[in-house]
Amino acid sequence: MTPSDETAYPALYLKRGEDTRLRAGHLWVFSNEVDVKRSPLTGFEAGAPCVIVDAGDKPLGIGYVNPNSLICARLVHRGIAHALDRSLIVHKLNVALALRTHLYTEPYYRLVFGEADGLPGLTVDRYGDVLVAQTTTAGMERMKDEIAAALLKVIKPTAIVWKNDAGIRALEQLPDYADLGYGELTPPVLAIESGLEFEIDPIGGQKTGWFYDQRANRDLLGPYVRGARVLDMFSYLGGWGLRAAAAGAKEVVCVDASAAAVAAIGRNAQRNRLGERVTAVRADAFDYLKAQREARERYDVVILDPPAFIKRKKDFAEGRLAYRRINEMAMQILAKDGILITCSCSYHMARATLLEAVQQGARHLDRHVQVLAQLQQAPDHPVHPAIPETDYLKGFICRVTSA
Repeated sequence: MTPSDETAYPALYLKRGEDTRLRAGHLWVFSNEVDVKRSPLTGFEAGAPCVIVDAGDKPLGIGYVNPNSLICARLVHRGIAHALDRSLIVHKLNVALALRTHLYTEPYYRLVFGEADGLPGLTVDRYGDVLVAQTTTAGMERMKDEIAAALLKVIKPTAIVWKNDAGIRALEQLPDYADLGYGELTPPVLAIESGLEFEIDPIGGQKTGWFYDQRANRDLLGPYVRGARVLDMFSYLGGWGLRAAAAGAKEVVCVDASAAAVAAIGRNAQRNRLGERVTAVRADAFDYLKAQREARERYDVVILDPPAFIKRKKDFAEGRLAYRRINEMAMQILAKDGILITCSCSYHMARATLLEAVQQGARHLDRHVQVLAQLQQAPDHPVHPAIPETDYLKGFICRVTSA
């Protein structure tokens, strides 16, 4: 393909008026927006490149198609001057890298955050010389070799892991797998945050191994945890809890339902010489909070960073109740004038709705809440202003007082 040859890729025609959202900056095309008379979706292979064209025959840009998905196409580059190839990915990686090297002094961050970095369907986390990549769309899956070649050119990693076991891949009819795609892994693979070292499992761990999106929020812990007794719920590898201990907490209890996570918390506490102040407990979060309330235990700070309780829109009512319940249970074991740090990574849970859940729980207990800080995802997870779906993480640091 020559870069200026707009006919090299087949055209995906939109119905009249269905280009408005794309022109406003969004990157998704839904199947009901396609003019299937001019460009039948059945004529495309899953992941095939295309030129997205409006009803007036004006090309909007290049992207890729999946006729098997509700989101049937994604725009990767506006205009038709460039091919959908390794060269374009290299360019977008360099733009993404420039932001991260400006933000961070060490190579530990999310390098690519999908749509927000102009690479819809691709996530890449960096752990020094190890990259963990995830493709969640047929188009990016089809370009795995080009992506790997581009990462080798821009980053020169010693290893690339494909962590392609996310449930969202099922929407694109993609198989689940997690394996080494390039190079060799030499344990331990570390995430380094604020001077602390966390051993991660890039193949068997959760998501892409670590949750960089909470780093900026964990940076705020200091004033709230010094000299405090801290409970870190849904702890995973101990990110919040160990950061709290390093910031001066006198005692930290980290709770997770996973035996592997609890073992990793112990190793990470010892690695960072925090073992004397950090205890890891395997338990269901709701059961543990209930038991702590019955035992009349009290904590100065309780941290709630649960997995998404609302994965789909139809789960909203049940999920909202779960957020209300977990926050109310946490407040029941807070000491007088305690600090509640509460988060939600559910896109369908609006920031105002999360705060409403906290407030409802507080009023049920006859407590008062003061919001001291509002939390959002770290800047290596930038928000695309035209794509609300990229703004998913929200939270609050709250002071909870008696009536």
